[in-house]
Amino acid sequence: MTEGLAINGERLLERLDRFAAIGGTDQGGVNRQALTVLDRQSRTLLTELALKRGFSVFQDPIANLFLRREGKNPDLPPLLIGSHLDSQPAGGRFDGALGTLSAFEVLETLEDLAMTTERAVEVVAFTNEEGCRFAPGCMGSMAFAEGAIPDHWRTLKATDGADFAPELAATLQSLPEAQSRPLGFPVHAYLEVHIEQGPSLESQGLPIGIVTGIQGTRWLEVTVTGQTAHAGTTALTYRRDPMRAVTAALAVLYQEIMPADPSARFTVGRMTLSPGATNAIPESVRLTIDLRHPTPERLDAMEARVKEIFEGEARGEACKVMLARIFDMAPTQFPPALLEVLDQAAESAGLAAQHMLSGAFHDALFMNRIAPAAMIFVPCRDGLSHNPAEHVEPEHSIAGATLLLHAVSLLACVEA
Repeated sequence: MTEGLAINGERLLERLDRFAAIGGTDQGGVNRQALTVLDRQSRTLLTELALKRGFSVFQDPIANLFLRREGKNPDLPPLLIGSHLDSQPAGGRFDGALGTLSAFEVLETLEDLAMTTERAVEVVAFTNEEGCRFAPGCMGSMAFAEGAIPDHWRTLKATDGADFAPELAATLQSLPEAQSRPLGFPVHAYLEVHIEQGPSLESQGLPIGIVTGIQGTRWLEVTVTGQTAHAGTTALTYRRDPMRAVTAALAVLYQEIMPADPSARFTVGRMTLSPGATNAIPESVRLTIDLRHPTPERLDAMEARVKEIFEGEARGEACKVMLARIFDMAPTQFPPALLEVLDQAAESAGLAAQHMLSGAFHDALFMNRIAPAAMIFVPCRDGLSHNPAEHVEPEHSIAGATLLLHAVSLLACVEA
């Protein structure tokens, strides 16, 4: 049933170029942030392409965009494939767009070959996966999985000052051709093609990674408070210096957490000193810590160690410490049965593949809460992503879409 199946690689590459021009930057990257005019332009183009092929187009209240190719039995839950179209401010051409356009290429290939599927196959472009303009990220898949838009999202402000509710409304109104559908519906399975955003596949010369799960992420906000005083007149004995406590704590944690556990990730991404004067000891230091690990038990242990070390160093400097958990996303394991389908698809497509874990979270994580989900990774040059220099070799873009086609043929019960 899957023998000889092939996508139109030239068409896929042309589409990648065409969408990269929407929000294209002088550095060769893409700035197409969620719910902007440029994001709407990309949604409009995808809708136009879908309508030309006779596919049905829908959008839900969070502006997730769906393109449906009907199956023989419309009552069966559809197979969902896709990703997102929004980018980082200094993003690349492939993050998100490759997955969405690979999925659309699969839909077009099924149509080109006049293949009948038992169930409908739908492409989805989820809203605001990146989370750089409006936080949190993965808004579309999160709301889809929950079946509702959280009330507090409606009052969010963008990094550019725009209000969320009017931007969402404008995005929905920009596609009058799309039929409205409610948030959330039964899904047979969800598959997503994505760049690896790491160096493993490229370093091993492999075209495909079959993603077995996504590691957990926990964000902490640590505030250490001491006493501001004159930098020149305050001797060491009289100082209550929160920065000294912070640097001592970080020195321990940097030496402990990642060196002791290859699966652990420890990152300080933001730090603010107050009052922020050159000639004053700071009164407080606030920083964020990003912890990641495949197991919840290790995340708990890492958080406990962060708390222990900061409290100890703060006491030594006569300072106080407050630690707050500001984000907590549990690890996800994708269903073995769906991974077996991807293994079979890779074999039928003649593509070498290895199983691997994702260090970043994606829409598939939230979809996996309501339906079987899995991901296909393709290599990117030097593992670079969220960067204008992000690059995927043409043959690897084609390989990812080819594997997706073979997997769809197995999951949607294709008939010639």
